[in-house]
Amino acid sequence: MAKASATEKNNRRRKLVKRYAAKRAALKVITKNASLSMEERFAAQLKLAQLPRNSSPGRVRNRCEVSGRPRGYYRKMRLSRIALRELGARGQVPGLVKSSW
Repeated sequence: MAKASATEKNNRRRKLVKRYAAKRAALKVITKNASLSMEERFAAQLKLAQLPRNSSPGRVRNRCEVSGRPRGYYRKMRLSRIALRELGARGQVPGLVKSSW
């Protein structure tokens, strides 16, 4: 089980990403628009830099929904390999069959 503070920090980051997503996208479009003047693009870049660091999607860590584990994460199911194996063994993951040979 991950520390509660680590998972909460990640949840706060997810909220910030959601809150600033539209503003961030608009500023990025301005910075990449070659038809605008260099000053306007630079001003947009400065505004982008003034946004909170944790509002960047790259700072959000994929964590298991069950245990909060950051490693061995399956995106499709949003679970770590360990939680997936445990839930699969109990038959709680639809379509997952325990292999044996």
